[in-house]
Amino acid sequence: MATTPMMGAGGVDGAAPPAPPGTDMSGICFRDQLWLNTYPLDRNLVFDYFALSPFYDWTCNNENIRMQSIHPLDHSHLDKMTGVEYVVSDVMEPHLFVIRKQKRDSPEKVTPMLTYYVLDGSIYQAPQLSNVFSARIGRALYYISKAFTTASSNLEKIGYGILHPLLLNKFLFVYVEQ
Repeated sequence: MATTPMMGAGGVDGAAPPAPPGTDMSGICFRDQLWLNTYPLDRNLVFDYFALSPFYDWTCNNENIRMQSIHPLDHSHLDKMTGVEYVVSDVMEPHLFVIRKQKRDSPEKVTPMLTYYVLDGSIYQAPQLSNVFSARIGRALYYISKAFTTASSNLEKIGYGILHPLLLNKFLFVYVEQ
């Protein structure tokens, strides 16, 4: 089994500096082809690979226990700490690894913060659920508005651009009866 060199809090030469807190990084992708050519991407080394990315927080609990020469995903140590930590939550070797950033308040209380996934060697930040819903709702409203605009222009072409009050009352009466 190949091992990677231990990294200190300052990072490895060539590693991206950490982004400021609160920075949305869902639009970027990280890939280190040299590392991927050197080491196999499996459940034992995926965290070392993730630590090279700009998504990694060097002040996390995983880094603190790594500096003590303990594996950074050792739950027996992480469960005793409080603060930000990373866990590999789902694995479909060798193509997909899901890494969750979470805040640990106690051994039992954990609050998920962000999710990252490693897909065939490329690391991405998963979008926030609120952003996904916002985009879907915005797209739906666009198409509803477009449908009303098209219907309105078609009605104007056949002479029903402005509904006559009697026609509107008849329509409402028939609709209520049904």
